Amino acid sequence: MKAASVSDYRELARRRLPKFIFEYVDGGSYDEVTLARNVEDLRAIRLRQRVLRDISKIDLASDFFGQPSNLPVALAPVGIAGMLARRGEVQAVRAAEAKGVPYTLSTVSLCSIEEVRKASAKPFWFQLYMIRDRAFMRDLLQRAREAGSTVLVFTVDLPVPGSRYRDSRSGLSNAPGPMGMARRMLQAAGKPAWAWDVGVNGAPHKLGNLGPVLGNQTGLEDFFRWMRGAFDPSVTWRDLDWVRSEWKGPLILKGILDVEDARVAVSTGADGIVVSNHGGRQLDGVVSSAVALPRIADAVGSSTRILADGGVRSGLDVVRMLALGASGVLLGRAWAYALGGGGQAGVKHILDLVEAEMRVAMALTGVSRLADINRSILDI
Repeated sequence: MKAASVSDYRELARRRLPKFIFEYVDGGSYDEVTLARNVEDLRAIRLRQRVLRDISKIDLASDFFGQPSNLPVALAPVGIAGMLARRGEVQAVRAAEAKGVPYTLSTVSLCSIEEVRKASAKPFWFQLYMIRDRAFMRDLLQRAREAGSTVLVFTVDLPVPGSRYRDSRSGLSNAPGPMGMARRMLQAAGKPAWAWDVGVNGAPHKLGNLGPVLGNQTGLEDFFRWMRGAFDPSVTWRDLDWVRSEWKGPLILKGILDVEDARVAVSTGADGIVVSNHGGRQLDGVVSSAVALPRIADAVGSSTRILADGGVRSGLDVVRMLALGASGVLLGRAWAYALGGGGQAGVKHILDLVEAEMRVAMALTGVSRLADINRSILDI
């Protein structure tokens, strides 16, 4: 099967990955209503087709907090991406660099900050949660700074983990001990290409950034056990002062879905926000990013940099997000499917597809510059 779209890579990933890994990437929380809305609401956005306009020179060059990018796109943080392909985070950062777009390393990556730094030639972004252990957070931020990370993406919508039924049913999150291990190994045995690439040659299967708190117990079971008590449900806006004192570079708050929260984020001095519901993986039943984005853009768009994610499956969707008020878009599942289905080449291919699809969408809506993508190109 030759992939021509994100949905094709999703199918390739489904075929290649063990069930417990694919379901982790593909699933959302509860009944996955918001997960579906993210895709459906974005797909329902109608564009105005315009003709006989000079679109001979389309410019997609962008800028993220002083860092030039060939597209208005960055790779979002994806946890345990190293289970999707051998040393997956390294493959992803190399694909992002080859395309000239930013890559965001998750706190809960298999490859450590230092391993990704050795594999990359340019600075990458780093993602962090508010964790109870402030000494551990301080250590992570110092490691990220020393590795040359330029932007901190601070996830604020995970004071507690969401209820993700698929992870329970697949045996990823609620099957501890020998029986759980045997269940996952049986699933892996049914995917021999993955078992060889990741299971055998992708070792060590440890969460590279969590060593200071997990010691040698850094496997998937240890991660889920740690996660249940690691996040800080007592955190408030005041705690961002501590984060800012520890990080002097650009600070982006990821997980803003409410207009009032967006206003408070701006008042705290955030350099940017990501309109996001965590890909439908946290609170099910909330609005999609496509619905929340215009409200937030109207409220604070002139005061801060607005990025968005959720449901983006093509360059056409990127154009839709920009028209709704975003100045940049984070790709999440799109690159995760591509990594799972095609490794580094798959991630690079997805970015190539996004570029080609953006060029077509811009040409047929009659715009040649990113600055001209706004609600005037929407049929509303």
